[in-house]
Amino acid sequence: MKLSNTRPSRVGRHPFVHELRFTMTEKIQIGLMSVTVFPVRLLLVSSFMLLAWPFAFAASLGRSEFVLEPQPWWRRFIDLCLRVIMRAMWFCGGFHWIKVKGEPAAPSEVPILTVAPHSSYFDAIPVTMTMCSIVAKLESASIPIWGTLINYIRPVYVFRSDQDSRRKTVEEIKRRAQSGGEWPQIMIFPEGTCTNRSGLILFKAGAFIPGLPVQPVVLRYPNKLDTVTWTWQGPAAFKILWLTLCQPHNPMEIEYLPIYTPSNEEKENPALFASNVRKLMAKALELPLTDLSFDDRDIILSQGPLRIQDYSGLLEFNQLMCRLGLRSGSRNELLEEQPKRARKLQGERLSLDDFARVLNLPVTDTLTQVHSFFDQRGDGQIDIRHFVIGLSTVHQPSKSMETLKLAFKMYESEEDGDVQEEDLATILEIMLGVEEVELSGLFLSLDRPDKERITYDELHRFIVQHPRFVLEHLDFKDHPRKFGQQKSCNGHNHDKDE
Repeated sequence: MKLSNTRPSRVGRHPFVHELRFTMTEKIQIGLMSVTVFPVRLLLVSSFMLLAWPFAFAASLGRSEFVLEPQPWWRRFIDLCLRVIMRAMWFCGGFHWIKVKGEPAAPSEVPILTVAPHSSYFDAIPVTMTMCSIVAKLESASIPIWGTLINYIRPVYVFRSDQDSRRKTVEEIKRRAQSGGEWPQIMIFPEGTCTNRSGLILFKAGAFIPGLPVQPVVLRYPNKLDTVTWTWQGPAAFKILWLTLCQPHNPMEIEYLPIYTPSNEEKENPALFASNVRKLMAKALELPLTDLSFDDRDIILSQGPLRIQDYSGLLEFNQLMCRLGLRSGSRNELLEEQPKRARKLQGERLSLDDFARVLNLPVTDTLTQVHSFFDQRGDGQIDIRHFVIGLSTVHQPSKSMETLKLAFKMYESEEDGDVQEEDLATILEIMLGVEEVELSGLFLSLDRPDKERITYDELHRFIVQHPRFVLEHLDFKDHPRKFGQQKSCNGHNHDKDE
């Protein structure tokens, strides 16, 4: 059984991985800077941050979070002091001069600045230079000292524990954006996460929902040794700080592109608006477009004994599920309901109409593509169990053993809980994202009379004892697992069902 992504892949280098390799000369330089310049710079940077804290704290006292009061002279003076202090802090960190190209628009012209690529906590530099508001998670407010500075710029906080957070965040952005320039500009990083700047990932639509003009802002770090990138797999936060402060100079460029005014069609379709702005920014940066999003991060970086071997087909499946509107909350409900239904069906195959009724969704182009992913025989019929395994794999890629247990519940015999070798191969092919799994090596290693059946407990125990289970006991074709005869899915119709 094989999953195919017929759309040409533009994934390229992993955008969520950053590796640093040093020459011997660079290692010697870092060693010398670590015992000479680094302690001085760290002391100065910390001192300026501490100096900024009382200014930000005083200016935030008694201030409403929902109403913008007139700025008295002393608050304007504090704002100026903070800009000077923060610029001095960055200077001491090695960002001696920052090249700024283009003209920033006034808040009355453009309420939202879209900034990309987002690759580092040093991306805070343009924020401190402009004192624009940002979108930040609520936990940021509790960070000692830095949280007070974030509060000062009146951020739009995201309450991740609130299931309705996304809607409330968008409403607050719209409220501020439609104030006619009364509120500070909002600086939004539409990628929603840090990448390694190898390409622009998909933009979130939040900045574009108000349907108002935006000003794209692109960031560049043209340093020979990239010590600033801080993404999901790579150097930790303090190591990035240490290595960056050990560089003689850290160049940075900020370019304000021309104001982008959306067409009527883009105002009605925020996803199209976001896509077109992304293309414009990618062209200015001379970077490729990467059809990945923040939600794809865990799939690419999956770990554990059953980590995904080839994620290309599963990524496309995940993107189509998002287009169907089946994000985190909806998927939890599906994974509670569908395994029981799949168990009752006992391998009964479903047509497209049957599949739509099971999911309680209308028949659309996107649903047709999802259905055809699992139509391995090309007869318009699928096994719902395959869909559930794929859904669980992309929804919780870090919990592969839970997905395996779920799959066993759908396939195991009622008498003794065994799963046949052929069914286990299908389960693993979907979970690993590979073309064809051969299990003869696994069953030869098992000490039991029946060599063609296995229970979950036996397999779980074997995997725990053999952490390199996939590489040492499975044979599989090192190709992406292909879905069925699906229709081509190109970038022009991505948002048809949104």
